[in-house]
Amino acid sequence: MRLVLCDDNRILCEALGVALEARGHLILATATTTELGMAEVARHRPDACVLDLRFPDPPDGLGAAQVIRQRYPETAVLVLSGIAGPGILAEAARIGVAGVLRKDQNVDHIAGALDVIASGGTVYGPLPRPVRSPRIRRYYAARDLTSREKEVLRRIVAGQSTTQMSREMNVATSTLRTYVKNMLAKLGAHTRLEAAVLATRENLFGDQTA
Repeated sequence: MRLVLCDDNRILCEALGVALEARGHLILATATTTELGMAEVARHRPDACVLDLRFPDPPDGLGAAQVIRQRYPETAVLVLSGIAGPGILAEAARIGVAGVLRKDQNVDHIAGALDVIASGGTVYGPLPRPVRSPRIRRYYAARDLTSREKEVLRRIVAGQSTTQMSREMNVATSTLRTYVKNMLAKLGAHTRLEAAVLATRENLFGDQTA
């Protein structure tokens, strides 16, 4: 892939660039601020921009990602950061970021994530997991969820734990796990995180109620 790398740590940025080029990617430019990163994306129109979240000067990484996705939709964004909490994942999915990986992943995982993104998939988690099902298929899969399965999915998106869901829904933990298992199978998701990303990114429920 043709890449622009943007991280305020120049040494890390350059080292990552060398490692990715050794794996067949082409580094068009590196930048240490989001303003420079967005300018390089505008100049080169890369296949993807690998972007950190935290920068000393505004905008932050998510702000830059939103600008890139709005102005240059042909450029995918892979967020590579030391922080990746549920709130960040949900916002990244809303913006249309193609993936979020923690910085503690090795270069092979990062390169693998780029391969998934190049094929049209998304990556949210430590290991690349492509999301291949067409959007329309996910929409109808969401319609097939039972009211309990929809409730579980909404609670997962809200960041609730198994214990909290079990208590508030007044069901046994084993029953809750069955709901989760069935919901994941219907959506074609591998993990709760992937299901939450799908629900947020593609607005699976729309204006429907459970």
